[in-house]
Amino acid sequence: MNPLGPNPLGWPGYEAQLARARERSGGAESVSWRRHRHAVVITFDFRFLGGSVGTATGAVIEEAFTEARATHLPVVSMIATGGSRMQEGMLSLRQLQRVAWLCAMHREAGLPHVSVLCDPTTGGLWASLGAGADVVVGVAGAQVGFAGSRVRPDDGPAYTAEGQFAAGTVDVVVSRDEVDSTVRRILGVLTRGDAVPAEVPRALGAQELPENGWSAVLRARAAERPRAGAYLDDYFDDRVPISGDRAGGVDPGMLCGIGSRGGRAIAFAAQTGTATTPAGFRTASRLIRLAERFALPVLTLVDTPGAANDAAAERAGVGAAIAELFATVAEARVPITTLVVGEGGSGGALALSSPEHTWITPDAYFSVIAPELAAAILKRDDVPRLADDLRLRPQDLVELGVVRGISDHR
Repeated sequence: MNPLGPNPLGWPGYEAQLARARERSGGAESVSWRRHRHAVVITFDFRFLGGSVGTATGAVIEEAFTEARATHLPVVSMIATGGSRMQEGMLSLRQLQRVAWLCAMHREAGLPHVSVLCDPTTGGLWASLGAGADVVVGVAGAQVGFAGSRVRPDDGPAYTAEGQFAAGTVDVVVSRDEVDSTVRRILGVLTRGDAVPAEVPRALGAQELPENGWSAVLRARAAERPRAGAYLDDYFDDRVPISGDRAGGVDPGMLCGIGSRGGRAIAFAAQTGTATTPAGFRTASRLIRLAERFALPVLTLVDTPGAANDAAAERAGVGAAIAELFATVAEARVPITTLVVGEGGSGGALALSSPEHTWITPDAYFSVIAPELAAAILKRDDVPRLADDLRLRPQDLVELGVVRGISDHR
């Protein structure tokens, strides 16, 4: 509580506003918390001065996080707020630092934090308690944004849960009726893992090995070849998506999340056959760092012709994003298992690959560069012959020691 009292600035009529808010909401403050069996749940009440946060509110949030650490429970934040409480001035705004510190302590304790963005979620609490969670759930149609409705330039779709999902700052958007079940599923996989390597997925496509390099390339590019979605469906009993790079970007060609398999939680990052964008690489890095926090093994599925190399990708920092992923994989304190399921195109594929635990399917290839591009660089017109020279077939890669083995149909 504030030692200066409930009205630290001497704001005219503030005590009366607090009294009316308590009568309207039935609560002592804009935030309350309860310890449930599987989590400590923080709940905002927008009826109480628009869910705004003052010094007493910050104290309630601190109580909740302290209880969660003491009982080793996750925190679920059900947010509905207009931001900081102007009647308490900078004392209110400083609660954002308090909340950030509480979230950091919770992370250091290795405990999950899931935020649910209800309508509305705006101001500093979105930029601290909301966006700073491990997994961010948006309620469909909710107003979400740093700027509130009375201070922003327009009311475009960017200021919605769906807009924040498109910008890479929300992991999943669900209806209000689906919130409870979604949070249960998320908490179910954000458990402390065993750091045991993930099992290599079985091959779903061709069984026979390619006769030559060019046939390996054509099979990997075939439209009928099983893609990442099929492998994830076959491998996991259930999975929860992790979406977005938290820097304004989403790559639909990089599927990330945490799945359950035989009672184990395993993080995954899977390319889907498209050129991977900077947002895709950054999302994969974010996923691996999240897995480290909970000692979760990681499964990566490689399938890309290469990194996106257009002007937009360069402006978005594709080189830096790849470098970040290389470093994240190299420094990972959890085991990473990789299966190449299609095209393994250059550094865009290698960045997602485990240095020591990479396997390949019979209908995939891995190459320093696509044969056509190699032919252009080397000024050769015999692309099929060049594919042989690159030794990119699965059996070639095993012989060279690039991969540990070829996945079968067990």
